[in-house]
Amino acid sequence: MSSVSLPFYQKHHRHYDRGYRDTMLSSTMQEYRQEEKRSTASHSHRVRSKYSDEMLETSSESPQMKRAKQNYYSEGHEHISGITGRRDERIKHSKTNLFAGESYFAEKDAIEEHGVEKTSMHKSRKVATRESAERISLNKHIYETQEFHKRLREDSLLRLPEFIIKPRSHTVWEKQNVKLHCTVSGWPEPRVTWYKNNVTINVYTHPGKYVINSKFGVHSLEINNCDFDDTAQYRASAMNVKGELSAFASIVVKRFKGDLGDFSFHPRGFAPPSYDFFPGDPHMKFEVHIVEKFDVSFGQEGDTMSLGCTVVVHPNLKRFQPEIQWWRDGVQLQASQWLQMHWSGETATLTFTHLNKEDEGLYIMRVLTKSGYEQHCAYVFVRDTDAEVAGAPGAPLDVYCLDANKDYVIVSWKQPAVDGGSSILGYFVDRCEVGTSHWVQCNDTPVKFARFPVTGLVEGRSYIFRVRAVNHVGISRPSRISEPVAALDPSDRARLKGIPLAPWTGQIIVTEEEPAEGVVPGQPTELTVTEATKNYVVLSWKPPGQRGHEGIMYYIEKCVAGTENWQRVNPEIPVKSPRFALFDLAEGKSYRFRVRSANSAGIGEPSEATEFTEVTDKLDIPKPPHHVVPSRNTDTSMVVTWEESKDAKELVGYYIEASISGSGKWEPCNNKPVKGNRFICHGLQTGQLYKFQVRAVNAAGLSQFSPESEALEVKAALGGGVPHAPPAPPYAITVLESVHDSMVLGWKQPKFQGGSDITGYFVDYLEVVDGIPGKWKEAHIKAVSDRAYRIHDLKENMVYQFQVRAANVAGVGLPSLPSDKFKCEEWTIAVPGPPHDIMYTEVRQNSLVLLWKAPVYSGRSEVTGYYADIREVDADDEMWRSVNEKETSKRYIKVQGLKEGVTYVFRVRAVNRAGVGKPSDLTEPVTAETLPGTKEMSVNVDDDGVISLNFECGDMPEGSNFIWSKNYEELIDSPRLTMETKGGKTKAIFNDPGKDDLGIYSCVVTGTDGVSSSYAIDEAELLRLLELSHEHKFPVVPLKSELAVELLEKGKVRFWLEAERLSPNGQCKFVFNDKEIKNDEKYKIKVDQKTGLVEMTMEKLEDIDEGTYTVQLQDGKASNQSSLVLIGDVFKNLKKEAEFQRGEWLRKQGPHLVEYLGWEVNNDCSVLLKCKVANIKKETSIIWYKDDREIMFDEKHDFKDGVCTLLVQQFSKKDAGVYEIVLKDDRGRDSSVLRLLEKAFDDVISEVCRAAAQTATDLKVQSTEHGIRIYSFISYYLDDLKIIWYHNDTKLASTERMKSGVTGEQLWLQINEPTEKDKGKYTLELFDGKTGHKKSVELSGSVFDEAFAEFQRLKQAAIAERNRARVIGGLPDVVTIQEGKSLNLTCNVWGEPPPTVSWLKNDRELLGDAHLILKFESGKFASFTITDVRTTDSGKYCILVKNKYGTETGDFTVSVFIPEDEEPQAEQEVKKK
Repeated sequence: MSSVSLPFYQKHHRHYDRGYRDTMLSSTMQEYRQEEKRSTASHSHRVRSKYSDEMLETSSESPQMKRAKQNYYSEGHEHISGITGRRDERIKHSKTNLFAGESYFAEKDAIEEHGVEKTSMHKSRKVATRESAERISLNKHIYETQEFHKRLREDSLLRLPEFIIKPRSHTVWEKQNVKLHCTVSGWPEPRVTWYKNNVTINVYTHPGKYVINSKFGVHSLEINNCDFDDTAQYRASAMNVKGELSAFASIVVKRFKGDLGDFSFHPRGFAPPSYDFFPGDPHMKFEVHIVEKFDVSFGQEGDTMSLGCTVVVHPNLKRFQPEIQWWRDGVQLQASQWLQMHWSGETATLTFTHLNKEDEGLYIMRVLTKSGYEQHCAYVFVRDTDAEVAGAPGAPLDVYCLDANKDYVIVSWKQPAVDGGSSILGYFVDRCEVGTSHWVQCNDTPVKFARFPVTGLVEGRSYIFRVRAVNHVGISRPSRISEPVAALDPSDRARLKGIPLAPWTGQIIVTEEEPAEGVVPGQPTELTVTEATKNYVVLSWKPPGQRGHEGIMYYIEKCVAGTENWQRVNPEIPVKSPRFALFDLAEGKSYRFRVRSANSAGIGEPSEATEFTEVTDKLDIPKPPHHVVPSRNTDTSMVVTWEESKDAKELVGYYIEASISGSGKWEPCNNKPVKGNRFICHGLQTGQLYKFQVRAVNAAGLSQFSPESEALEVKAALGGGVPHAPPAPPYAITVLESVHDSMVLGWKQPKFQGGSDITGYFVDYLEVVDGIPGKWKEAHIKAVSDRAYRIHDLKENMVYQFQVRAANVAGVGLPSLPSDKFKCEEWTIAVPGPPHDIMYTEVRQNSLVLLWKAPVYSGRSEVTGYYADIREVDADDEMWRSVNEKETSKRYIKVQGLKEGVTYVFRVRAVNRAGVGKPSDLTEPVTAETLPGTKEMSVNVDDDGVISLNFECGDMPEGSNFIWSKNYEELIDSPRLTMETKGGKTKAIFNDPGKDDLGIYSCVVTGTDGVSSSYAIDEAELLRLLELSHEHKFPVVPLKSELAVELLEKGKVRFWLEAERLSPNGQCKFVFNDKEIKNDEKYKIKVDQKTGLVEMTMEKLEDIDEGTYTVQLQDGKASNQSSLVLIGDVFKNLKKEAEFQRGEWLRKQGPHLVEYLGWEVNNDCSVLLKCKVANIKKETSIIWYKDDREIMFDEKHDFKDGVCTLLVQQFSKKDAGVYEIVLKDDRGRDSSVLRLLEKAFDDVISEVCRAAAQTATDLKVQSTEHGIRIYSFISYYLDDLKIIWYHNDTKLASTERMKSGVTGEQLWLQINEPTEKDKGKYTLELFDGKTGHKKSVELSGSVFDEAFAEFQRLKQAAIAERNRARVIGGLPDVVTIQEGKSLNLTCNVWGEPPPTVSWLKNDRELLGDAHLILKFESGKFASFTITDVRTTDSGKYCILVKNKYGTETGDFTVSVFIPEDEEPQAEQEVKKK
């Protein structure tokens, strides 16, 4: 029977199985026949009773008997002798059962006297039942007696809880009562707690719902008036000091389908029946209106908040109410201890009993009816509550159990957005057993990783967890507690989770097998490292296939990389589950792991080892996001977008912070990480400029903040704060193509667009059956941008109607009127269908441009062309005329010859080989007129020859854009054009004009009444533009410099000019007095095309060279020339200068000055006198003079770059005077003089002061024991540099409390005993005689507070240092003294208050006595006296002085020696001893 699979609700109900009942009856009758036989043999019966008692006495020590006892009381299968009808099985059970003594002899008698059975078969069922009850009562009495004696024999009465009778599962109907029973034994008496889905049942939460009783070891749970919510798994947990044991049972609640009519709204929140069950007209429609909607809400952790809407449903059926659903971030919410939902029939409310950051998100209230649903949504923001310690971080959030096992639970959480002003050091994880209120901290040191495995759990018990963040200031408040989780094996948890809830549709399959003992388990398989951090490593594997049927355990072994030494991680306590978390691994090292299985038969072979795993965090902190862009939304919110972090792994989301520009204070916009790259930040101040920054979050931590966005003013995006309206309905819905299962629709855009561009369209359809329209259905979810859409999955030959809605940034508009009725059938006509989306643009007084899209249905051949038709709006259909005589293959045409002020309509027909197709719908009437302010597109070639098309919109609305097209197809990222837009002007620049650029270019301004223009570029126009561009590029050869003349060394003359550029074909001619000069011995001409340099040199000027010089340049079509006239005085001066230069060249043959003596001030404020010399050799002497007095003679000069220098350090008034340098050798002499007197000296001093002022460092704040000091350093200070200090732009005067001065290179301002009045901005001005150089610092806020606090600390420290106890002197380092002498040491001590004095010897305190006299007099003098020094007095001594300000010690060593004449005597005495 044990192998039969039954549903759990029949497993313990034998009356469900008639066959089973017959077997029991047969066996029971056999038992009573045997009992009757035994009654005739009294002597034999006494023997058997005695034998049975002996078996009972030995049962406590026999494992076999224990197993028999367990089988007897097994809940799922009760093996009682006589239950089975098979003879062999009865004999087997009689030998192995705990109570087999009686059964054994009964079976023996039954075998010997088999014939008696036939006579006993006629015994009545009533008598058999009575005798069976007596038999069971007797066995029960025997068992209780045995258990009583067993307990008496135990050394200790303490026993684990044990379920004698376990609760059984039930299936009941709704509104019935159900009762669960269990019997528990154990000592001390166990305490039983009932759980529902691992949550403790509280009878006071729902008064009258639950009744719990416990009497005489029998425990019961009664559930009254059952409903769907009671379908769950229930657990009875028995616990005493020896441990805990649980038993499980399931309850399934069913409902009669016919009872729906009597259903009333359940006060506990169950939804009423769906509108699909409503009686009456199946075509009845319900209109839902949501009024008094909840808006964006802001709350704080711990607050209570309610969201509510008033819902009006028509018709209002009091008996039936709509279904109200609440959603958060796309997840439907259910009532819980944190959320309460209420529906009064008119108002739907969602109440948060205790707000947490987990409650932040987008909330949707959805009202479901038969006709569909209506919904409303708004965001709820939850900020952190005030920290218990100022500066502590916010609480973590979203604590949940990532993985649960028998031995550990991995807890995961999300980091808070608020860190309290200092970085978070880590997190503490706390656990609490369900049913208690005792929280235990799981980790001693904070963990930075947002996941942590919690160990030390008791198997089978349920726990809840919470997390706290910690920084340098303190610990945050705890997070919201997690959902309860049981420490169970994953397979057990999977089995429990696999039990389906109401309505019950499954079965629990129970199989039993005989235990297989003596099988050593095989190797575990699929060993993997599921998670590795620097704190722990988690292993997972599958149990071995060869393991028998008894429980197996595991030993884990590790091996460090580079070795073959395997160490067992858990040698004492084996692991019960196939997962394990390892701690205490060396960070940075690599390990391999393997697992061994074990049972009572032994330890199996190890599994395959894993690959080497490095103990480090595999998950890196994400990189910061970038490109944060805010955009306007409403007058209190902004939309922030960003580019996501690159290569981010396991990204949790993003935190966004906002700051008012200039405030420096950042506030979080969200306290719960958001995913994606877009977020709406609410609660901003209208009119303020805000900046935003974003950072990413994963389990490893928070990234750095992104770069700050640009500041943007908060105001409404539409109309400067005036809300725009949704667009009007589209119209003119038509079918563009029809096949057997789909149709293509076309329509016209709304006449009123609501003040903004149309962003998309939504199409609905319904079926028309026998003229009755059905229910509207959505054809798609995502908006379509085109005005044509194909609807799929239609029914062939079904009639449909359609409606279209348009949407813009303000919302979705009203639907259009239902279209005509269209039948879904295959089109077979040969000609093409109608073109669609007919538009006109560039409307002028005598022309316009007509645009259209190709027909969706092309007929039996491809479309070859189009005809455009025109007529006046009031004319008859006979007045249609074709715009083009020949078909055009283009999908645009320019209509000319219009009459100004006349209104026209247009249509287009498509052509293929079969003929002309059906005309399109008519366009909207358009009047031929040029609107005021209309501007045409123009072409321009700038000075650089760049060709561009330019268009301007005089009054361009905000938010409008320029759309460029070529041949009326939009240009998107064209490589041939570069678009530039600035304000109301736009430009399309041709990057490389060519034949590929031929076409019609047009530009349309969105958000206007058709502002547009175009320009056609054909081959002739392109050629004209290219020529014009070339002329602009190369009209003349541009010159960087005109023809000029200069003198070179030796008096040579150089004529030159420089062109901006010359091509390799560029040519040059020199003309003198209308005669071309050739390159010969006198004239040396050179042309460099790369640099554009043209030059001609002459050795010397003669009188015949007076005249006009001209250079003529020719480069392709470009040409230029430049002339220079050298006549009269100009020529004479040039000739004279040439001769002088020749003389100078001769001078420079000896040592000479290239640059005369000058000065400059270095960055270190020194003055450098320098001149440049040339033609120097070793024999040349260089002498420096000041005021005709030689100050330096340089015989060995080895300077670089030919510069002679004299460095004057710390230049001051004493350095004023006349400086001279003299160069001389056998080739000649040269000198230079520099006068540094009066104004020249003042200029040097001023420059030195300026350089010194520029070296000033930024002002810094330093606290001292006297106050606050503001200081700066300069590299050099001199008295001419004036120093002025300002406080809040007020010049400061030196006082006793406010002093300034200079110490070395430090400029300081000392504020003694600062007060609140000293806060503000301090400025140091360094005036160099011409300008002032300022450095400022803000001494306020946290800067002042920190400085003031440091001043107080230093002040107290100074007081403490002055008054602390100290040893002033008087003690030697080492004292050597003869034995028997008297030692007296005195030292001076000091302290206020007077210190206490104690003496130590070898770190042990000394107490004064007759041998050792310790004194402390007048609070200043401490004396140390040893009256009779002994060798035992040698050692290290210490005086310890102490008062409330500190402690100090003075050490000295005492060495006692014995005189030489006494040493032999002492040795003899030692030997005698």
